[in-house]
Amino acid sequence: QVQLVESGGGLVQAGGSLRLSCTASGLTFNQYTMAWFRQAPGKEREFVASHVHKDGSTYYADSVKGRFTISRDIAKNTVYLQMNNLKLEDAAVYYCNAISTYNDYWGQGTQVTVSS
Repeated sequence: QVQLVESGGGLVQAGGSLRLSCTASGLTFNQYTMAWFRQAPGKEREFVASHVHKDGSTYYADSVKGRFTISRDIAKNTVYLQMNNLKLEDAAVYYCNAISTYNDYWGQGTQVTVSS
């Protein structure tokens, strides 16, 4: 049974930082591209960042480039999203995603709230 468990969300002031974690189980972690998506109230889920398992390439949405960093710890089966200089518009539920050629798994999400 595959599980993706996110943690690290919470309330932070604008300009602050948070680090999200997503720990995977039940899958071969280094065979999956790992990604973060987010969904704000009334909006569609959107891509935030990804880390490709094959070569370690990383990709970011334009809105978070230079502020967010995705990384992976294979030994811990965990992917991280370091979020710096948070803005009000970053507030959302953040979801972890594990994707391979044949499978696509999602975590339950973790709430990030940004206050002014």
